Amino acid sequence: MALRILGVDPGSLFTGWGCIESKDRHLHPIEYGHIALQAKDPFEKRLLDLHQNLSSILERCRPKIIAVERAFFAKNASSALKLGQVRGVVLLSVAQFGAELREYSATEVKRSIGGYGHSEKDQITARIKLLLGSQLECRRHDESDALALAITAAYQASSPIAAKLAKGRSRSMARSLGFD
Repeated sequence: MALRILGVDPGSLFTGWGCIESKDRHLHPIEYGHIALQAKDPFEKRLLDLHQNLSSILERCRPKIIAVERAFFAKNASSALKLGQVRGVVLLSVAQFGAELREYSATEVKRSIGGYGHSEKDQITARIKLLLGSQLECRRHDESDALALAITAAYQASSPIAAKLAKGRSRSMARSLGFD
C-alpha cells in the first residue's frame, strides 16, 4: 500500500511544501511548491494566508504523515518569535487535518538524505533529484527542503526501528526500542 507524506519547511515569507508517495521502498513525487506570503501584509494576515493555503494543500494531497522542520536557528529574537508563530500555524493546520506529525531537525534530515549531518543545500538537492527523478525542478530551497523532510519521514516509516526511535526521542534508546 502506498503511503502519502507531506514535508513542510516553515518560513515567515516562504513556506516550502512537498508531497511524495512511498510504495515498496520506491519514492515518487506527487507535487511540490511554496507558499509565498506578502511581506507588505500585516503579520496576522500572513499567518491567515499560510493557514488557508496549507489547509488547501492538505485537502488536495491527503497525506497520512506530515513532516515539519524543527526550528533551530534565527538571526535574532524577533525572527525566532515570528518563526515560532509560523510553526504554530503549521502545527495547527496539521492537527486540524488529523495526520500524524513527525518533526526533524535540519541535521537529522541532512544525515538521512545526504549521509552527513552537515551536507550543503546543493548536495541535498542533488540527492533529492537522484531519489525522486532528475526532472524535478525546485524553484526555491524551501521546496527541496520540504521534499527532504518528506523523504526522511518515508525512510523512517519503512523502518520499524527508526519509527520507534522517532516517536520515543525523549526516552532512552532502550526504552524506545521496547526494553523497559
